[in-house]
This record gives sequence, C-alpha cells and structure tokens, in this order.
Amino acid sequence: MLEIMTVQCCVRNLSRQKARNGMTLASIVFGVVGLILSGGFVEDIFIQLREATIHSRLGHFQVYREGFYASGSHEPYNFLIDEPNAVKERVAAVPGVLDSMLRVNFFALLNNGKTDLPIIGEGVEPEKEARLGSHLFLIAGRQLEDGDSHGIFIGEGVAKSLGLATGSLVTVLASTPEGALNSLDFTVVGVFRTYSKDFDERAVRIALPAAQDLLRAPGAHAVVVSLREGADTDAVAGKVKRALAGKGFEVKTWLELDDFYAKTVDLYKSQLSVLQFIILIVVLLSVANSVNMTAYERVGEFGTLRALGNREWQIFLLVVLENAILGFCGAMLGVVVGTAIAMALTAIGISMPPPPNSNVGYTAYIRIVPGILSVSFAIGLAATVLSSLLPARAVARIPVVDALRRNI
Repeated sequence: MLEIMTVQCCVRNLSRQKARNGMTLASIVFGVVGLILSGGFVEDIFIQLREATIHSRLGHFQVYREGFYASGSHEPYNFLIDEPNAVKERVAAVPGVLDSMLRVNFFALLNNGKTDLPIIGEGVEPEKEARLGSHLFLIAGRQLEDGDSHGIFIGEGVAKSLGLATGSLVTVLASTPEGALNSLDFTVVGVFRTYSKDFDERAVRIALPAAQDLLRAPGAHAVVVSLREGADTDAVAGKVKRALAGKGFEVKTWLELDDFYAKTVDLYKSQLSVLQFIILIVVLLSVANSVNMTAYERVGEFGTLRALGNREWQIFLLVVLENAILGFCGAMLGVVVGTAIAMALTAIGISMPPPPNSNVGYTAYIRIVPGILSVSFAIGLAATVLSSLLPARAVARIPVVDALRRNI
C-alpha cells in the first residue's frame, strides 16, 4: 500500500493543478485581506471614539457622592462633596493616577442681552482640564485659564445659537441650594468643539471658584481622574473604590457614563460579525467550486490508488489534507498581504466625514490587531477545509471499477 498522506506527496499533487489552485489561493487571500481590513477599520473606530470620549469630557473615571449617578440630575445640591480637595488628594495618591480634578455640574440660563438659552454648565479647574482635553478642539479664542474669574468657555452650538464670539458679554442665571436665583456676568474667552454635537449645543465651562460663587456652594460634584495608561482603568478604579470604601462614595468609569460608546461598539461588532459570515460563505463557495472540479478530474487517479490497496478514508483524508495545506498557505499569505495593505493605508490615512451626532471629521486608520489576524487566518483555513469535505467524501465513495474507467 502506498503512503499517500505525506506533506511532500500533497504538495506535489497541488503543484500539478497550478492554475486552478492559484485561483483557489487568490479567493482565500482576498477573503482574509477583506477580514483584516474591515476588522482593523472597525477597531480604529472603537479606539478613536474611546479616546475622544475620555479626553474631551469624561476622563477615565469619576468619583461622586453615593447616589449622585442615579439622582444627581434631579437633586444636584444634595450630592455635593463637602471636602472635595481631601478626596481629590486621596485619589491622586493611588498608583496609576496621572491627575485628578474637581468639577461642579449645574443647569442654568445663558443670556446674551436679547435671549436666553438653557445650558449645561461645568465649573472646572481649567489648566488641568486643558491637559486632559486633548480631543476638545479650540475653534476660536483660547482655552479657559485658572485666572479667568469671569471668563467662560462655550460649545460651538451655544455660540451659534446665541450669535456669540470671543469677547462677547453674557450673563449666567442659576439657582442656589436655597432656591434663590443668582447671576454673574462673564466674557467669552473661547469656543470649543467635541465629538458630540449634542454636548456642544448646550455646554459651557467656567472656572471652579466662579461656579461655586454662582451657586453659592463651596463643594464639588465630581472628582475627574485621568490615568497614565487607559488599559488600567478598571484596575485603578477598583483601587480607588477600596481606598474610599465605607466613606459614601461611588466610582463610575467612562464606559459606565457614556452608553453611546457601548451601543456603537455593539452595532459595529454585529455588522462585523455579519461581514465575517458573508466573507466565510463567499470563500467557502469559491473554494468549493474549485475543489469540486479538481477532485472529480482526479477520480481516475483515486481509482488507481484504491486498486493499489488504499481505503476510502485514506482518499478522503488525502483530499482534505491537500486543501488544508492550500488553505494554510492562502490564509498565511492573506495575513501577510492584509498586514502590508493595512500598514500602507495607515501611513496614508483615510479622510472620513463627520460621523452621526458630530461636526468633526477624522482620519481613519487600519489597526493591526493580533486577535483580528488570528480570526481572519482561522476563517480562511476553516473555509477551505470545510469546502473540501463533501467533494472528498463523494470521490472517495466512487466504486473502484467506475473510478478506473476514468483512466480509459
């Protein structure tokens, strides 16, 4: 009985069908490259949206009085941190924390002398916020500074709604914890834009002391934390929770604070799964057609092997092994080509229009992610092997006499 199931034998058999196997190889490479590019593009969307969310508004996580996240929007003054600087210093001492800063949140009316606009206000530590806000883009004027006791930094949508520009005078009217109304006059020092159009249409920022003076409240609502490494968010947030355990505080990560990101990730992951399935089917059908034709052209050869003593299962495994080798080579080549194309596109950059709920266009890249490379390789290999199973079974079960007639 001949030893037919060796790698050397299989490679020799594959080399006899160069044209057809070349087409099969091209189909596998095309599918794997498509998976790598689409997966890398989607991964880039996740990364850029995550960084924009963290470095424009939320930080890596925030610390509140317990209950603020659930009820703070209705009763904000009941959840003020009484000694915010002590809490901020305690958080800043946790390993992995790069910086911590205080914020006061409030709802108010902004008046330009002619009309009012409801706004979402933030009292911030300007210079620390400027270091955090690498994805908060300056449209006009300058950043808010620590010395701006009467300066206000406004969103692009607020500026358009009220016709404001740098140097415009505005009045902010807000209610105090006692229910009284208080107002302060401010000068617009700059206009900003974030990734969120809705936020820009209502958001303004003033210095923390000015916000406390406006609200007649000395505390703060949140300690916003930025980290040295974003990947450590959950670990460092856990350390902060333990450091503040039993003191009436809650810690919320950026992912918990922004459900838009989670919904976007779920949407794109679903779309990517559908795309992966479609590419799997396309590769499967393309390869199956070529494998089927190649296998039936070799029926006489398989008949001779059977006549020499090889069994059905050996013929079946021979065909499957040959296609597994072809699939492995095609998938590996696809990974190499896909990685090269991804690197080239990343070097060039892909200019993208503003996504939904945003006024900001961006430059997309193709991220090279080991997990995506592995999945793409596995799909290319699996599609080739699966496509060979039925043809291999069919030709292996052809009676020896009928198979030998193909040699005549």
